[in-house]
Amino acid sequence: MHIEEKPPFDTPFDWIGGESQVRALVDRFYDLMDLEPGYKELRDAHGSTLQDARDKLFWFLCGWLGGPDHYQQRFGHPRLRMRHMPFSIGILERDQWLACMDQAMGDVGVDEKLRSGLGQSFFLTADWMRNR
Repeated sequence: MHIEEKPPFDTPFDWIGGESQVRALVDRFYDLMDLEPGYKELRDAHGSTLQDARDKLFWFLCGWLGGPDHYQQRFGHPRLRMRHMPFSIGILERDQWLACMDQAMGDVGVDEKLRSGLGQSFFLTADWMRNR
């Protein structure tokens, strides 16, 4: 019988380090999008400014990771797929989003075990968001 090891924290939000670390992750994610040519198509899909996207991803991730539900308090249910329908999301955009987020998680020092688990969850969500 295999017994799974209990994670060191009750929620991924606690494990990542709370709001300040979620903000650092989101900021690094969007900074990389601006800096790295390999994320060009992903960056182009976001329009001229990233501030609105930064805030919304921060608010969303806080709740999704098990912390304060800032996004739902402001906007109601996330309805991720519906809210992303206006954007053309294919395999290239999915893969750039995942690579950018993985790089950001590495850059801000997300624990390797948490990073791996989040990467799997991010893949499932990002793949579900594809609309072409």
